[in-house]
Amino acid sequence: MSEPRETVVRHAVGAGRWFPGDKRELADMIDGFIDAAATKGDGGIVSAIAPHAGYIYSGKVAGYTFRAIRDSVRKNGKPDTVVVAGFSHSASFKGVALMDGDVLRTPLGDAVIDLDANRALASSSERIFEDYSPHNGEHSAENEVPFIQAVLPDAKIVMALMGDHDGQTVEEFVAALKELAATKKILFIASTDLLHDADFDKVTDTDRKTVGLIAGLEIQELAGSWSMQKQVCCGIMPVITAMRFAEEMGCEQGKVLYVRNSGDDFPESKGDWVVGYASIVFALE
Repeated sequence: MSEPRETVVRHAVGAGRWFPGDKRELADMIDGFIDAAATKGDGGIVSAIAPHAGYIYSGKVAGYTFRAIRDSVRKNGKPDTVVVAGFSHSASFKGVALMDGDVLRTPLGDAVIDLDANRALASSSERIFEDYSPHNGEHSAENEVPFIQAVLPDAKIVMALMGDHDGQTVEEFVAALKELAATKKILFIASTDLLHDADFDKVTDTDRKTVGLIAGLEIQELAGSWSMQKQVCCGIMPVITAMRFAEEMGCEQGKVLYVRNSGDDFPESKGDWVVGYASIVFALE
């Protein structure tokens, strides 16, 4: 008989930096954000958008997304798997890198990685593959996991990083997600912050336009508004994937739950560095 395989544990490298490293402190912070969110999620949410900055800055906005997910699940049933898509801040690569390993360990415990879903996604396209290296040190997808653990403690996860700005990558990823959704109930979460700029008014105005395009499923217009010099979404490809997947699942529009930027809560950042955040969900009513 072969020896049992040792469990491969991936660790949340942002614990203690982007969010508290202490279990009780983190749980209390997340519960506070979710409980304070004045929103309801009645329809069955198929994809959602949440920010990924440090929790003291963006956690209030993320709370709206996950409050809506929590309320939606209570009425419509929970997903089997949550697919989280972020992007690499430090490296570019072709396609979508899926985190391998058995679990992702955060201060709240172990989130089980859905290896069957990983294999199904990777088998559908050469652009989708398992590779931990882009995830090591990258916070964009990881920062959503403690919120997922708080509202969907039994759900398995798929951790994806999108490494290019090629529309074909989006289309092949969406096709793979749709195939996966035919075999199990999935929820797709796109991780993104919005505009980064010193000008508070510019960030406020630009973000208002951006969330309107996202909620309206105006994919071409959103893509046309983005450039390397004006990153209206710093995770534009996960956002477009969330929009396309919502379309494929039958959603006609999204719902903007909350929009805010760091200058609203930290006025001293105005004129220095202001970052926008949004909570948006796509649901089947």
